[in-house]
Amino acid sequence: MNYFIIGDIHGCYHTFCSLLEQWDSSNEHLILVGDLIDRGNYSWLVVEKCLALLSDTTLSVTVLRGNHEAELIQYIKDGRHEIWTSQCGLTTLEDFQRHHVDLQNLLPHLEKLPLKFETSSFIVTHAGVCDTINPYDESNWDGVLWTRKPLVNLQKLQVHGHTPLKQNHPQYTLDSHSYNIDTGAYYGYGLTGIKLEQVATVIEIINIPTDRRDIASENNE
Repeated sequence: MNYFIIGDIHGCYHTFCSLLEQWDSSNEHLILVGDLIDRGNYSWLVVEKCLALLSDTTLSVTVLRGNHEAELIQYIKDGRHEIWTSQCGLTTLEDFQRHHVDLQNLLPHLEKLPLKFETSSFIVTHAGVCDTINPYDESNWDGVLWTRKPLVNLQKLQVHGHTPLKQNHPQYTLDSHSYNIDTGAYYGYGLTGIKLEQVATVIEIINIPTDRRDIASENNE
């Protein structure tokens, strides 16, 4: 089976659905790098779609946790997260309320999202693995949820998102043997997916232009 890895969606539901049309679900394992929510207009529809994909036992799907999901988890547990709500969380919560989402029921689904997907040939995380003692400590600002530092070479391909490139193609870094596939869908540069063979050879890179409905200002609060 091959792999189809998709970058940060950030509420861009229509764009996401368009890119999914390029997924060969019978022969490809789908991997999402996280940051499903916030910024775009349709956070809940993206989450709902992802939960449906995960619940379909006929499909091979992994949805990773991004820092925005981690912030939402903390908000649900603590009842507050000032940084998240001051940036984009309030709009996301309003979107959830419009769809009558029970956050306590959503919480266990969010907590199940893993921090990495790894094979002998490649590894996928949200932000990448840099030179830090414990990259999988969620409170570590240099960890796989948060880092924007140069990544280390793990002697296998790294695929990640998190740092928006604001261009319609991913960026390969030779030193770390890594692809950043966050092309900045919310900023209008499109959503990118990369297809890999089992040995991590790139088969195809696909960029779907951002659907204007996902980011149109009249839909924002």
